[in-house]
Amino acid sequence: MKIVVDAFGGDNAPVEIIEGVLLAIKKHKNLEVILCGDEEKIKEVLAGREERIEISHAPDVILNTDHPTNAIRHKKDSSLVRAFDLLKERDDIIGLVSAGSTGAILTGAVMKIGRIKGISRPALAPILPTKKKNDVIIIDSGANVDCKSVNLLHFALMGSAYYSIRYGIENPRVALLSNGVEEGKGNELTKETYPLLANAPINFIGNREGCDFMSGDVDVMVADGFAANALLKGTEGAVSAVMSILKHSIKSHFSSKIGYLFMKPTFKDIKNRVDVQKKHGGSPLLGCKKLVVKNHGGCKRLNILASLEQTMLLHEKNLNQKIEEALASLVEVKSE
Repeated sequence: MKIVVDAFGGDNAPVEIIEGVLLAIKKHKNLEVILCGDEEKIKEVLAGREERIEISHAPDVILNTDHPTNAIRHKKDSSLVRAFDLLKERDDIIGLVSAGSTGAILTGAVMKIGRIKGISRPALAPILPTKKKNDVIIIDSGANVDCKSVNLLHFALMGSAYYSIRYGIENPRVALLSNGVEEGKGNELTKETYPLLANAPINFIGNREGCDFMSGDVDVMVADGFAANALLKGTEGAVSAVMSILKHSIKSHFSSKIGYLFMKPTFKDIKNRVDVQKKHGGSPLLGCKKLVVKNHGGCKRLNILASLEQTMLLHEKNLNQKIEEALASLVEVKSE
């Protein structure tokens, strides 16, 4: 399997990106990677470790300050645009991984790759832990700020298919983010969306509030990009604040420091549980004709390794075919 990687996307590029690729190459003998970026700088990091790695020279870089559409159209020699061009042109490439500008990745995916027929909008679907053993995905997490009910319907279908493949669960529990669990709760968008999800070929469990997000009772939380992104960032901020308060409290008392020595393995387990990118990679942009995985800008080598493995898994399990089958099932339900 061959994957194209934007070697200069992200805060820690190109070193951490390339080192993550090397970890994946070493671990998976059937993997080949194309690195897009400044060839001289890439070779400096590789230092001769070029087995099953191809380099596509692209000296320019798209910055977070660049306007996404203008950047995709005019920065044709950027590492991200080159990666998208290769993904579009070459049938042997199964997917793309980048930690670059979210806006540019979304724009490039739509302009260069296109949507699966029948999907109204692609959507980001990051994974988060819950207080139980299962994980939860939220879709859309920010790609589509203003949505219509049909968009949320498609998000639900894609999210359900993705979760099913990722965790081997046939009918994951799909919920609609609202300000109350009752059917009549929510704004006009959620009220319009509720009956569409209730009649869709998914395991819809109704409305759920933000406090239910990481309860472990929901597998797929569906929302527009504005509400979901606010929930996601609020959750990340709350977790960070709690960890910071806990760290400060431990350092404030001698007895706490002693207790920490005994609790150190527990804290390590908590840290590993919260760092889902290390285990699962980035957020796939569901609904594109080819696989596109967006990593966090601050990701490091283990995150890149996980994203490459994630792309391989979604290809092996035919994610896009599953989404197409879900759309076909939706049409059958409507015709009945």
